[in-house]
Amino acid sequence: MQRTGIDETMIAELVSIFYARVQLDPLLAPIFAEKVEDWDQHIEKLKAFWSSVALMSGRYHGQPMQAHLPLRIDASHFERWLDLFETTAEEVCPPAAAAHFMDRARRIADSLELGIASQRGEMRHQRRERSAGEVNVAAE
Repeated sequence: MQRTGIDETMIAELVSIFYARVQLDPLLAPIFAEKVEDWDQHIEKLKAFWSSVALMSGRYHGQPMQAHLPLRIDASHFERWLDLFETTAEEVCPPAAAAHFMDRARRIADSLELGIASQRGEMRHQRRERSAGEVNVAAE
């Protein structure tokens, strides 16, 4: 927390802004619309998740892999999620915090994508890292 400046307020802002954007995204919105009935409740769960990930608060008590296995998602969804998350983190957070969030987000996406591909008997897509200063046209 001292190194990154991340606190519960920053997490709440990042999660709220990011998922407001997800709800408007042409690729991601339909996936979430199929499963999320109460966005306020879902946002609170995601705040707890990111608190546990970023601050090791232990607030989240769920099973992300089990929640994502039945979804009809593929590499394009993970790429878009990461692009949108990175853009939001860079806008909302100071650089050290954004880097911390993105490191964790990439690990989470990789783990989920690998687990889902494994369950389906598929090969996992190899993610390409964005280089510093690279702009993702699809994210704008």
